Formats: sequence, C-alpha cells, structure tokens
Amino acid sequence: MAKVTYTPGIQFASGALVKPKKINGHKHGNYLITTHRVAATTNPECTRIYVRSADAYVRSTPVTSDERAARNRFAAISRAVSARKKDLSKVASDLAAFNAQKDDPDGYKTMRQYLWHICADEIDG
Repeated sequence: MAKVTYTPGIQFASGALVKPKKINGHKHGNYLITTHRVAATTNPECTRIYVRSADAYVRSTPVTSDERAARNRFAAISRAVSARKKDLSKVASDLAAFNAQKDDPDGYKTMRQYLWHICADEIDG
C-alpha cells in the first residue's frame, strides 16, 4: 500500500484525479481515484489511492427494459421538480405544505425531497 502525500496547502482529495482519454475510438491511460475516510478511527492514514484500468467502468450487459423505464421515470420526475421550483404560482403553497409536514416523524426534511415526492406521485398517477 502506498502512502499519499499532497502538496502543501492540499489536505486531501477525493474522487477521480485522472480519467482516460478517448482518442480514435479507444481509451488511453487509466483512472486514478482517491478516497478520504471521514469516519472516526484510530488509524492516522485516512487517504487511499487506487488505479483502475481504462475499461473498469464499461458495462458488461445491455441495458434492460426495466432499467430504461426507471431512467425515463427519473428524468421525468427531475424535469417536473425543476419546473415546479420555478413555477411562481405554486411556490407559496408548496412552501406552506412543506413546513407543515417537515417536523413529522416521517416528514420530508428538504424542500427538494418534498417536491420529488409530490412530482413522483403526479407522474405515477
């Protein structure tokens, strides 16, 4: 295992530092990924670095019809939430309804979560 040391001023990094480039239909290089553990521990080494091959994230099976339907549903709800947030005729009533339910034990804690639920119910029927 390698120890990761960053340039002074950088405490830690998390995510993909390098991604392969696609040139003429094939990929050059590898992924270089770092993670930073934030959970409490006694180990002082909380940063890890991984190298993954360029094809590590290539899907091995085709997208199923259920997956495609779930993706389409997600996209539709996302568009509806964005439109509803911008609709000035619904902002006041949505805010009042959100505030009324947010302190309930099973209430939605963020406005986006609340709107997502409302729009999902409208789309699903």
